[in-house]
Amino acid sequence: MGTNRGGSSSSSSFGRPSFCCKMFPAKPSSPSSFTIIRLFVLLILFIFIFNFYSRAILEDEENLNLRLSSQDSVAQQLPQQLPSEKLWEAPFSAGLHSCVNPTSRYQAFQEGDHYITVRSNGGLNQMRTGIADMIAVSRMMNATLVIPELDRRSFWQDKSIFSDIFDEDHFIDSLKHDVRIIKKLPPELLSVPRARKHFTSWAGLGYYEEMTKLWADYQVIHVAKSDSRLANNDLPLDIQRLRCRALYHALIFSPSIETFGKKLVERLRSHGGRYISLHLRYEKDMLAFSGCTYGLSSAESEELRLLRENTNHWKVKKINSTEQRISGLCPLTPKEVGIFIQALGYPQSTVVYIAAGEIYGGKAHLSELTSRFPNVVFKEMIATEEELEIYSNHASQTAALDYIISLESDVFMPTHSGNMARALEGHRRFLGHRKTVSPDRKGLVDIFDKLESGQLKEGLTLQQLVKHLHEKRQGAPRKREGAPDGIKGRARYKAEESFYQNPYPECICSSKHRYR
Repeated sequence: MGTNRGGSSSSSSFGRPSFCCKMFPAKPSSPSSFTIIRLFVLLILFIFIFNFYSRAILEDEENLNLRLSSQDSVAQQLPQQLPSEKLWEAPFSAGLHSCVNPTSRYQAFQEGDHYITVRSNGGLNQMRTGIADMIAVSRMMNATLVIPELDRRSFWQDKSIFSDIFDEDHFIDSLKHDVRIIKKLPPELLSVPRARKHFTSWAGLGYYEEMTKLWADYQVIHVAKSDSRLANNDLPLDIQRLRCRALYHALIFSPSIETFGKKLVERLRSHGGRYISLHLRYEKDMLAFSGCTYGLSSAESEELRLLRENTNHWKVKKINSTEQRISGLCPLTPKEVGIFIQALGYPQSTVVYIAAGEIYGGKAHLSELTSRFPNVVFKEMIATEEELEIYSNHASQTAALDYIISLESDVFMPTHSGNMARALEGHRRFLGHRKTVSPDRKGLVDIFDKLESGQLKEGLTLQQLVKHLHEKRQGAPRKREGAPDGIKGRARYKAEESFYQNPYPECICSSKHRYR
């Protein structure tokens, strides 16, 4: 009986109540049976631990997803800040540098007995680039250039003469190997008949070679306008480099303007270190000329309409403001500028210098920018009344100060592609591709309209849209662009990128081409 119980116990005792095992002891298990039992117990334990930790991991993932979802929601509300160096550093220039030396083919200037007088038209930068053109024209026509007469009839009605704004002696001396320049026409020529010419726009070398036929009948040619007298492209390399020497080396501002401008830059840097120079072209003349009234009151719009109609030399009188804006032809408003700078990642503490005249609408419109960037600075905030008094009623001299401050800024940002914006972009490229952010106004209109309608909110998505739109609009090296496809005839010359906006490749070279 004991044997039978023993046999029965060995085959079925596992899982019985413990008291059974005490009353009827079983035979010892074999080593192989013990190993199997232990492995089975370990397997059960492993399954229990795996299930426990799997449940914990799933809970952690759920909590993480909730946190990320919350963070995404916050990110849609708050713009992200970029690392400081990304906001301020100049684009990579790939070893490019300015190159204005004449080539080995450049011949010495042959002084003759022919003279060109010029009336420069427009504002400061339109006159500057026009004067540089006339240096090249005088060279091509083998003529002596008389110091140009500056425009006194523009919107700003500045009575300054050449030497009030520019260093006249430096201008004459620095170009003496290229062209002869004199301060006044010789007295014996004051009464002789002059050929009064309005040279054609965007003209090339062949045109001016043809114009030399005028010397057979005249000793003096008077040029009624100086702006855009030369083509942007297809001119001899030495002529293009002469234009750069004239604009960037010879045509510097008067010593008093240069000194005071640099002093204002030092004061700006002492306050905030780095700064953006914002050419906020939200001025009365620009808005009236362009017909842009978005964001203005009915009374303001009517005031601008009347100004446009009563300005004789503005040929277009009726303008559709909505179409202008959709086409990207309007300057950004102060509110749009604030949204734009913030979306680029600049912090609220950024110092923003306003390089412009009086902002239309004053504080009422400007507050839409200062509410986002309170450190907005004007000349009047970094200069005394006594220092600025000599510049009152001299808009071109005041513009020269803005030019110096903008040229030296860490970031230059124009809100409209006017003469100052183009001239500064080109000069900053010439000096090593200093950072210049050019807003894509046409692309931004769609974004701003979606913000206005509620289809888009400020935050991460807005930042991504704005940054993507401006990845290649930071002033990085690129060759000058030609006219867009489909534009034919003489219209294509005007549609080309301005030589003075981007003097690459003629005046910007790699080391191996420096002295070619």
